[in-house]
Formats: sequence, C-alpha cells, structure tokens
Amino acid sequence: MTVPVVAVIATAGVSTFHFSVPCIVFGKALPEPDRFDLQICAETPGNVLSDIGLFINVKHGLALLEKADIIVVPFWDRPEEKPSPALLSALKAAWRRGAEVVGLCLGTYVLAYAGLLENRRAATHWEYEKDFTERFPQVHLDTNALYITDERLTTSAGTAAGIDCCLSIVRDRYGSVLANKVARRMVMPPYREGGQAQYIERPVPETTRDNAINELIGYLRRNLERPHTIDSLAAFCNMSRRTLTRHFFTATGLTLSDWLISERLQRSQVLLESTDHSIEVVAAMSGFQSPVSFRQNFKHRFAVSPSEWRRAFRGPDALL
Repeated sequence: MTVPVVAVIATAGVSTFHFSVPCIVFGKALPEPDRFDLQICAETPGNVLSDIGLFINVKHGLALLEKADIIVVPFWDRPEEKPSPALLSALKAAWRRGAEVVGLCLGTYVLAYAGLLENRRAATHWEYEKDFTERFPQVHLDTNALYITDERLTTSAGTAAGIDCCLSIVRDRYGSVLANKVARRMVMPPYREGGQAQYIERPVPETTRDNAINELIGYLRRNLERPHTIDSLAAFCNMSRRTLTRHFFTATGLTLSDWLISERLQRSQVLLESTDHSIEVVAAMSGFQSPVSFRQNFKHRFAVSPSEWRRAFRGPDALL
C-alpha cells in the first residue's frame, strides 16, 4: 500500500502550536510510523519565522504539493491579507488532482481565498465568525463545528480543535483503532462530544437605546428565577403586548422569549462553573420551569448536557 504523503505548509508568522499539531498527529504520536510520510514545505525554502520568534528550517518548496495526498495549512496569521497567487494556485491544483486540503483554525482563510470553499461548508475559530462571513459570504460557515469535511476539503475550529480534526483524518484513513492509539499517546479523548458552542462567548447586550426596555431588562435580570408572561411584562412597562414585543425586538434584536432563555442559560453557566448546587437547583435559580426544560434548552444551545458542561469546566470530581 502506498503511504500517503502529508505536506504541512509553514508560512511566516505561523503559530507554533497549530504547526506542531499535524506534525505530532501524523508523525511522532503514531504508534505505526509508516502510515504517513510527513513532509514540511514553504513557498520559499529556508528558515521560516514563527509567531514567537522560532525558526522552522524548511527544505521543500511548493513543488511538494504536486505529489502530496494530504495538504495541511495549519494557520494564517493575517486573515485580512490574501495569500500569494503561487500558494493559492498550488492548493487549487493539488485539490483538483485529488488531494485532501486541510485548513486548521485560521488556515481556513487560505482555502477560502483560494476559492476552494465556495458553496461548501467550513469551520474556523468562532471569534472570527463575523469577519469570515463578511469576507466570504459564499462559504457556509458552521460556527459550532469542531471540524468539517466537504469534498476533500477539511477545515477546523481553533487551537485544540486542530487535534480533533487531524485525528479524524487518521480515523478516516485507517480506522478508529489506530486513531484511538494516537489519542491515547497524546493523553486526550479520541472524540469530543459537542462543538464550539461550548466555548463561544455570546454576551447579551447590557443596555439598549430604549430607556423603557432598559428598565425592563434590569427588572428581569433581578428576577430571572420568577415566571414571566408577555401580559405581566407589558403591564410592568405600561404597554400593550404588541407594542412591548415590537419595542423589545427593535431594542435587542431578540424576542422576549429568546432573550430570557439566553439570560437564563448564561446564569446557569455561571452557577454550574462556580457552585456545587445540584442541576435541579441550578435550573430553579436560573428561572427554568423544570430540570427537564433546563436540560433540553442547555443541550440545544451548547450540544452538551449541564453535567458535561460542569465536568468540562470544573473537572471530573465536580458534583453533578
């Protein structure tokens, strides 16, 4: 069987962590080292300076991409800057002849600049969601996915998600047994539940330009644990139901129901991370009518259960 050639591209300012991920997964961590032929290349061979001042000595140029089976762009430190025509052309040519092209974290930008992701699904770091979608509206960005593969184009979320992504490539090529061995060598789970939604900061706006709605928001935040209805809140604001719902949406961009759920989930996150209260108590203190409703809403928003969230942020010994 022909050993797949993995070409990792070193670019100026590359993150040493992101660069090391494919080098470890397809190289040092493999218990069966003959499964991949790991090679490093750059647009200009020689010393490539990383983001922290370390030099990477690179022997191969972009000609390596002409024979590589898997090509990894581990990072791109200038999302606002289009890569060189030489690099973009080499990536497009490699994909057209059948290679798998991988963009880890902000490396997704390089694939997008090459036009490879048009009308395809992709992932990148959640902090760059707005910038990426504005630059590449034709790409279907999934801000929850840890990694996505669409027609031999694989992209991942930030930092540690690059490991998940590379392990998935090992799994696709050689099965779960080898991928699990690699994961064990790296002392990490072979597959992570959930997605980026666990880590995305989505703060609800503190204030709006509407003083009446600001007063209502303050009242709700002081009384999240209490039940609320449109009628009771409309009475509080001295508005009709229709006027309240219109003003609230105009001021916040959310319906009252969606705003309340977001606020209650945000409070529950704080309670899960900072207290030993049971899930039932957290649900009540956050304003959910029942633990079942709390768990359903939490799972829908974050793709993990409240207990899994607590373990992830407080450790395996956290009270559930």
